Amino acid sequence: MTDTPVLSGPEQAPTDGKKPDRLIIFLHGLGANGDDLIGLAPVLGQVFPTAQFLAPNAPEECDMAPMGLQWFSLQDMSRTQLQAGVDAVTPVLHRYLDDQLARFSVTPDRVAIVGFSQGTMLALHAMPKYPGLVAGVLGYSGMLIAPESLADENIRKPPTLLIHGTDDPVVPADMSKVSGEAMKMAGFDVEVAFSKGLGHSIDEAGLRLGIEFLQRAFGDKEIPEA
Repeated sequence: MTDTPVLSGPEQAPTDGKKPDRLIIFLHGLGANGDDLIGLAPVLGQVFPTAQFLAPNAPEECDMAPMGLQWFSLQDMSRTQLQAGVDAVTPVLHRYLDDQLARFSVTPDRVAIVGFSQGTMLALHAMPKYPGLVAGVLGYSGMLIAPESLADENIRKPPTLLIHGTDDPVVPADMSKVSGEAMKMAGFDVEVAFSKGLGHSIDEAGLRLGIEFLQRAFGDKEIPEA
């Protein structure tokens, strides 16, 4: 039995120069690394000056992009293999989160996960299985790999926002729609938003929606009444 890999990657400290009172963790996509999303930290840091931003590098070399990394292989897109892959890396993310909670002396409800593409796939699978309920999961351009796993009565149900470009050629936008429906049926507080004409990317409108979601998730901004 091999040891669980220890993740590391780029970080940005709170812009107020003080000890962080919350963590925002970025999970990058296939073929990228932590540098891909940590670039959002200076923007988010203006809104969340007390946040520590972390962008761990995935533990495997990418088998489809030699210079990049992957959380799990996507060469075989069968449901069985996808679930096996995300199941295998889930404990790796859980250990990383455990380590960061201890390192910064924060509780799970002061943590938000922001994923892109494969990072969203991992977040949607792993965070319901994490023992602590995190503040929220913000997922761009991804999908829920195993909706049936949400039937487990022991899962956590963090508030979730899924954002997807309508013209995404990599992960079809319908995947977020279907994922959101499955999560709603399982009792999640989940929203789904689409960026019209956008491909496999994050645009300014999507980033703005994400920031507003994180503000609500952390309790910085009141949820508007329906």
